[in-house]
Amino acid sequence: MNLILLEPEDWVDENHACVRDTRRLRHLSDIHHAAPGDRLTVGALDGQLGHGELLSLTPLEARFRVTLEREPPSPLPVHLLLALPRPRMLARTLEHIAALGVKRLTLLHTRRVEKSYWQSPELRPDKIRQHLLLGLEQARDTRLPEITLEPRFKPFVEDRLPTLMAGRRALLAHPGMDMACPRGIDTPTLLAIGPEGGFIDYEVERLLGLGFEGVHLGERILRVETAVTALLARLF
Repeated sequence: MNLILLEPEDWVDENHACVRDTRRLRHLSDIHHAAPGDRLTVGALDGQLGHGELLSLTPLEARFRVTLEREPPSPLPVHLLLALPRPRMLARTLEHIAALGVKRLTLLHTRRVEKSYWQSPELRPDKIRQHLLLGLEQARDTRLPEITLEPRFKPFVEDRLPTLMAGRRALLAHPGMDMACPRGIDTPTLLAIGPEGGFIDYEVERLLGLGFEGVHLGERILRVETAVTALLARLF
């Protein structure tokens, strides 16, 4: 935890905060070995970053005097369209994308996504939020990504995807595409990444037909969480 991320219920007043949840308290004590008088990096959820002077620390609460003075890191100019990964991989992927600066994510059903994945506890709002917060704490960011669930491929592609594409460069990352993934772009981008095993031919044809550019990362077939990280690092 590289950042003490303060949520609305943590604030006592505009300059003081009190942390009471077990996870953050344990991290302060066992990892930071924090003591009164220490200055730690803090941030207000969806707000600014700064520092917090630890006033007191007990097994029940940590009290801070807080000064906020700078903005969080700039977000990536990307809306990530990701076929829903299996639950364990989803948890790690959410942490990665939050740490890397993705602020808009759509989780999509495709043919090779098991229907049971949509019933996973990992898709509960509180579980998604927990993983996103861990990613923000890792990267010293404060702004939560916006997550949308799309459990039906065809209605999404026909009814909502064209609007998402407006004003964005649309890239389809899929093995066997003709063009290598570009590097260092800074334009607003919609990036589509398939599930384990990739998109099926019908799905590729639909996306390309809408105007997506097909790109690849080479001959290696990567796990979803690895592909997401590699593509974002290369593109931005």
